Amino acid sequence: MSRAERMVDVSGASLCVDASGPPDAPVLLLAHGAACSLDAWPDELVDWLAQDRRVIRFDWRDTGRSTTWPLGRPGYGLPDLAADLFGVLDAEGVASAHLVGLSMGGAAAQLAALWHPERVLTLTLMSCTPGAPGREAGDLPGPDQAAFSSAPPEPDWSDPAEAVAYLVESERAYLRGGFEVDVQRAVAERAVARSTDLRARTNHYVVDGGPGWRDRLGGIDVPTLVVHGADDPVFPLPHARALAAEIPGASLLVVPDAGHGVPPRRAWPVLVDRLLEHTSGRRP
Repeated sequence: MSRAERMVDVSGASLCVDASGPPDAPVLLLAHGAACSLDAWPDELVDWLAQDRRVIRFDWRDTGRSTTWPLGRPGYGLPDLAADLFGVLDAEGVASAHLVGLSMGGAAAQLAALWHPERVLTLTLMSCTPGAPGREAGDLPGPDQAAFSSAPPEPDWSDPAEAVAYLVESERAYLRGGFEVDVQRAVAERAVARSTDLRARTNHYVVDGGPGWRDRLGGIDVPTLVVHGADDPVFPLPHARALAAEIPGASLLVVPDAGHGVPPRRAWPVLVDRLLEHTSGRRP
């Protein structure tokens, strides 16, 4: 696909933004999860969506070509990442958009909808928990620790081939039955080729989540679609059911035999249809 990457300045950081699709179409802003650059949205899926929508994706701070911080010392918190969503929209001249957030990106999108609902046309929350990750209440199951007990060893990050192999294999435990080696290899190769400092991505795991907001989810007043893998080892399915129940009027799409992350290619026809319907402006 042809890329339209550019660097934009937002609140003390320089972020890399990629936009595709008709300039006058409704805008989908894609926000991926922790440690993920814009490359984690597969090009094939983005191309499909961009036939009917203006699709904007971006590198979070500490990923891809965006500004990086020293290891273990991110100079920002989750509220700053949520504010970056509006910073990207401002840089693109977009007053309001459909937000699609995955995992950490979904947490940021929840905050964005609470802060400025007038700028959020719809929410799509993928692989998410209600509120801030890591602060789940006792009513929800914790991660499946056994799924991550065989993580691959740290690679030599100066060796692109080793880095790609590590990134690909790291996704296996997260995606479970939805793991597709060819999709993940294309994502990893692009990320390795584009990233300023791949190690900086781990800063996302130590960012301050800021004040919790699960008790405020009932105040989200935009149409919301929750998308979740039936076999998510990070946020087991009860997280999605709780999220859909706590946001008024939210609907839930469960993807069979899928884990934590972008659903597998076999689910894209259903996912794209639901996203286009959800963001069409029509109400059931």
